[in-house]
Amino acid sequence: MDCGSLLPLSGVAALLPGERLLATSASRAGLRKAAAGLPQSTPFNCPLMNASPSRRFDWQSNPNHPAASIANRSYSRRALLSRASTGFGMAALAGLMQEESQAALVNRAKRFAPKARSVIFLYMSGGVSHVDSFDHKPMLKKFEGKPMPVAVKKTQFNNNGTVQPSHWDFKRYGQSGIEVSDLFPQIGGVIDNICQLRSMTAKFSEHAQGNFFMHSGFPFLGFPSAGAWTSYGLGSESRDLPGYVVLQSGGATTPHGGVGLFSNGFLPAQHQASIVKADEAEAVANIRPRQPQDLQRRQLDFIGAMDQRFASATQHDTHIEAAISNYEMAWRMQAAVPDLCDISGESEATKKLYGLDDPEPKKAAYARQCLLARRLVERGVRFIELSTLAYNLGGGNAANPWDHHGAIKEGHGKMANQVDQPIAALIKDLKARGLLDSTLIVWAGEFGRTPFAQGTNGRDHNPYGFTVWMAGGGVKGGHIYGATDEFGYNATENVCTVYDMWATVLHLMGLDHEQLTYRFGGRDLRLTDVHGNVLREIIS
Repeated sequence: MDCGSLLPLSGVAALLPGERLLATSASRAGLRKAAAGLPQSTPFNCPLMNASPSRRFDWQSNPNHPAASIANRSYSRRALLSRASTGFGMAALAGLMQEESQAALVNRAKRFAPKARSVIFLYMSGGVSHVDSFDHKPMLKKFEGKPMPVAVKKTQFNNNGTVQPSHWDFKRYGQSGIEVSDLFPQIGGVIDNICQLRSMTAKFSEHAQGNFFMHSGFPFLGFPSAGAWTSYGLGSESRDLPGYVVLQSGGATTPHGGVGLFSNGFLPAQHQASIVKADEAEAVANIRPRQPQDLQRRQLDFIGAMDQRFASATQHDTHIEAAISNYEMAWRMQAAVPDLCDISGESEATKKLYGLDDPEPKKAAYARQCLLARRLVERGVRFIELSTLAYNLGGGNAANPWDHHGAIKEGHGKMANQVDQPIAALIKDLKARGLLDSTLIVWAGEFGRTPFAQGTNGRDHNPYGFTVWMAGGGVKGGHIYGATDEFGYNATENVCTVYDMWATVLHLMGLDHEQLTYRFGGRDLRLTDVHGNVLREIIS
């Protein structure tokens, strides 16, 4: 393990979103002995810890230090037991006790029987054109090349052209007869499992704000993402993997807004996402041991001494609780992550179904994410987000792969080819294994695109009416909810908000979005802020 990435508990507040404290590869038996208070090794003699108070960052003698406000709290049973061991043994003991407190939290958060146990969030960063994919508007052909006959709001670039029809034909699929464009023929083939929300709206037409809003219900950094809220409310059914995982592959990166999109915000840090590189030799950074075990032991004893000194004066501090929990989780992940990413046991038929054998490398990379998403569901992970890969056409870039302000025919064509087969395969595979009914798939981007051209061959951002869809997990398949106007510009029927979408997702997971709150800054905050209604019409 690269122990250079380890931080003492006293430094955990400085962790960036997405970082996790990593643990030792010591044996479970060794951890149990440590938890019982037995020594693991000779204590590490640290000159820093033996220095005079004037040479240390001694918060006990500095009333202005941030730690001073919690320095004089009485010892809890947990703190006293934690002092019985040192180094990683202390973290192991406290981590085991953290599981008990987390179980109590889960019991308090549940409000009713869930229809879904896991969420797979298929995020289409950059903004898919709904009028070119799932929302057929024949009127666009009739008005081709003409000015929009309805009022046009200011767009991101305000380089608004004439009405532009879709470059793709639409066909009816399945028993439901729902129309899907030729961009997504494979998804069309599973449309009877899908519920389309054609009247989604957002508040922002800029990528970073739109991405934050779609992930957290707020347009800026600092608020927990939907995955973090789900992990906080339900925990993980897996002891060996975190409750919230973001998959990347083939060089995929985070959407515009960065890793803050996956943040725990003000929630305890163990609820932030773990990013897993689905096709790299080291799927999670620094998860593999890289140093001799005796050197690891000395480093961890040193960290443990610092941790013990700081923890002895605190009681149930959330940063410390999170750090201890992450130590224990990271230790278990050293075995669980390689097992997750080893797909050698999957049949050739399954790999072919997803498209892992496809000669187009970015499609094969996204296919691997979809397959690993199913494997994460099987292992009890609560919330999984997938990441698309860019072709850098018409404005689309690494952070916004679907953002085709130009060359939309070429750009959307390549992007749809990347995701169409793998997503359809994911639905088919989950259904064949009896997992679709308990897995909620959510397909969404931060906004749609305009029905009129930007320039001559692109489309600008449109948050006023677009399509997202859900499948499995208790929603009605082969169903359409809401509608946009005849041009696909504004939502007009059963208008949906991002708050409504997440209220419905939490409801399907067995959580009341109005009750899932966290006290911060003098206010009980939640994913849906003070808004949101469960879309009961789409629930089966």
